[in-house]
Amino acid sequence: MSSPTRKVTMIDIAHEAGVSKSTVSLVLQGSELVKDDTRDRVLAAMDRLGYVYNRGAANLRRKTSEVLGMVINDLTNPFFAEIAVGIERALQTAGFIPLLANTGEDPSRQARVMQAMREHGAAGFLFCPAIGTDEGFAHEIMSWRLPIVTVMRRIPGVDFRSVAPDNVGGARLATEHLIGLGHRRIAFLGGRPGMVVMEDRCQGYQAALAAAGLPADPGLIVEERPNRDGGLAGVGALLSIADPPTAVLCFNDAVAFGALHGLWERGLQAGRDLAVVGFDDIANAAHTTPPLTTVAVSCRTLGERAAHLLLSELRGEPTGDHIGEVRLVVRASSGPPGQDRYRPNT
Repeated sequence: MSSPTRKVTMIDIAHEAGVSKSTVSLVLQGSELVKDDTRDRVLAAMDRLGYVYNRGAANLRRKTSEVLGMVINDLTNPFFAEIAVGIERALQTAGFIPLLANTGEDPSRQARVMQAMREHGAAGFLFCPAIGTDEGFAHEIMSWRLPIVTVMRRIPGVDFRSVAPDNVGGARLATEHLIGLGHRRIAFLGGRPGMVVMEDRCQGYQAALAAAGLPADPGLIVEERPNRDGGLAGVGALLSIADPPTAVLCFNDAVAFGALHGLWERGLQAGRDLAVVGFDDIANAAHTTPPLTTVAVSCRTLGERAAHLLLSELRGEPTGDHIGEVRLVVRASSGPPGQDRYRPNT
């Protein structure tokens, strides 16, 4: 045991663990060149000696930072929370420190937290842009000349690397499923104007209708908040029109949950009175009443891919955008059109 009056050095750790000083340095840097058993010996020696690694001083010596900003638009949404888990796991495995902030879909808060993270030495950013993020802000953070990767939501006109699921393909897959069940009046519910994700998913929905020779009725595209409240309000609006749809593709699972609740309030049931399909396949989707048909997205995998993309940017390696695979998970909320479907005037 070293004297309490003397600071423990890497030489002390190397002697205690029976390795070289350079090996200790590699362990502290999180290098994959060190064998697992050797790393364990070094870490055990550090614990015995009470050594604390001063990352701030190391960053000053290398003129780099191991802190990376994680700016998430809505951590109350399970989908984005799962993305954050994937990002954090990948960054910590690589030896980086994630600095997390939740913007609550507020662009002004987003600007403040990203500036604060920059002032605290963040070496790069992974962020899910808040609704309303404009091109001006994007160009401002681009001027910082730091690696930046957007997750889920691209910002048009700005050349950030991005990671997102196949929104167009997923929406087309879901709409084709509903057409195959016999539905001809299919609505699209949720999302706000200017949201790239909504535009992509609506594009896939409309492409499937066109391929089947079905008209895209503008009255069946309902813009609403991308959450439960939006789904609740939107399904009420759809059911109140003279010729309501027999099926609805929701912007995401949260909107679909609101739609299911709206049907329940009216004594109706998804899959029988109105086919409902979500998008994301978050954990609760399999446990609704009835269980929700949805387009499955691997949230954690998207988060991990985003983190690896940012790390590649930090190393100066060539990178490109990533489009994640999706698949349709069919459950009880989507059934064929009923013979006596709901009409508001009966």
